[in-house]
Amino acid sequence: MTTFEGSSRGSQGLALHVGASWTQAPYPALVADRAGGVLEVNTAAAALFPAALEGARLDDVVPAWLARAHRRVTSGGDPGGRTVAARGRHGDLTLEAHPTVGDNGDVVWWLVDDTDRLLAETALHDERERTAFLAEASTRLLASLNVDRCMEAVVGIAAEHLADAAVLVAPAAGKRHPVAAAVRGGPVVRTTGRIDPAEVPGLGEALRGFPPVPSRWIDPAALPDWAVPDGLDGPVGSVVVTPLPGHGVPAGALILLRRDEQTAFDTAEEVFARIFAARAGVALSAAHLYTEQASITATLMVELLPPKLGHVHGIEFAGGYRASRDTERVGGDFYDVHPSAAPDEETFAVLGDVCGKGLAAAVLTGKIRNTLQALLPLADDHGRLLKQLNGTLVTDRHARYATLVLASARRTGRTLRLRLTSAGHPRPLIVRHTGRVEEADTSGTLIGALPEVNARTAEVELQPGETCVLYTDGITEARGGPLGEVMFGEERLRAALAECAGMPAEAVVERLQMLASEWVGEGPHDDIAVLAITAPYGARLTAVDGHTPGRYTA
Repeated sequence: MTTFEGSSRGSQGLALHVGASWTQAPYPALVADRAGGVLEVNTAAAALFPAALEGARLDDVVPAWLARAHRRVTSGGDPGGRTVAARGRHGDLTLEAHPTVGDNGDVVWWLVDDTDRLLAETALHDERERTAFLAEASTRLLASLNVDRCMEAVVGIAAEHLADAAVLVAPAAGKRHPVAAAVRGGPVVRTTGRIDPAEVPGLGEALRGFPPVPSRWIDPAALPDWAVPDGLDGPVGSVVVTPLPGHGVPAGALILLRRDEQTAFDTAEEVFARIFAARAGVALSAAHLYTEQASITATLMVELLPPKLGHVHGIEFAGGYRASRDTERVGGDFYDVHPSAAPDEETFAVLGDVCGKGLAAAVLTGKIRNTLQALLPLADDHGRLLKQLNGTLVTDRHARYATLVLASARRTGRTLRLRLTSAGHPRPLIVRHTGRVEEADTSGTLIGALPEVNARTAEVELQPGETCVLYTDGITEARGGPLGEVMFGEERLRAALAECAGMPAEAVVERLQMLASEWVGEGPHDDIAVLAITAPYGARLTAVDGHTPGRYTA
């Protein structure tokens, strides 16, 4: 029997003593006997369970989970005989009930409001899940700098985690908007078409980067067909439209759709959708920027890449280039061939080496090549051409210099006549059909360093099977060999060329490139450029279809 001071049962045997102040305790407390009858409640418990009067049955006045816990405690059902707390819902509250069992079997239940703690734990759990989701989403979004793949990733992730379906509307390209859509569990579908953003409330504003309108302002039944992806079963019950902010300009807008039977988007979900959209916008912006820069680079690169060479008026031209880094396609070495308008005129060729490596050198290379093309009318006088080019480079803000070899070639019968001029560059090497290697008697000062330039032009004749080789010091100064520190040198170059006697121009270039690559191996090296000019065997100038002779045939 349980005794409570001040109660009607105070004269009975003492088994469990509870002070009179317990009735004013801030925590709800009630006492029930072994049979489940209510013996006493304090003020807080009476407010919580108004029907819990003395003599009432627990099953009738408290939540079912508390009544079951009482039966378990009084029947000795707790493991090891311990009194284990019970937890359950009562209205909007989550309560934790702690039992204290008296000697006679009466139980005092102390109730603790656990609602705030559970809400905090739930909020913390949700926040951790959202943080993990955003981290994973960012990784997936930034995995590709391809715009189409990035759009597919955005709608795929959104349909999988945020809604039942998602539609991404990109800014208009002309009069058409690229659109990507996906339904949860389905593939991403991309289209491009004429759409009216005004048909979806808030979409036009979102595409201009303005804040989204609340989802409650959007009537799902009024959505146009293009805004509801095929495969979304049932009517749309809730819609969110949010902008995709980018770098300075909006990257598009995202439409999230939920079916009618699903819970509508609440404020917290709309805010989270905006956070996801911000990350998606950054990824899309980065992909657009990369695509734009890649397009610009490709356009400019076309003008910087070495040209494709072949036969010009009965003269064989072949060239080879290898940048100092395998990841680069252009650098400071270059060559060009400018065919003449007629066979009896000189074809102009140039090979050069600009101070420096990489893109900075390639920029000046492009400028020199363009300037030389503009100066082609002066190609009959190499010295005059070099002076004009030097004047351009001396005043250039890049403050770089270059070395060049100019070659003017014309076929006369079976003989190839060359005029060669070196401006601070290694002298061209002549490979005779006998295997003898000669050095062209030309020299001059480099371009872009001094106010005045001086150069001496050499005239050379090539017979069929003989080749003139123009090269940059990337070959002779290439370090490698068994110890990795020995320069390839001119002696090895001459020996290699002696073995190329009688070879076509293209074969000579390939042979030199192969030897240089084998020599340096995986080691560092400078830019390497080679230009071969060959008088082919058995070529003669012939008329074509009765017109003026314009090509050589064997």
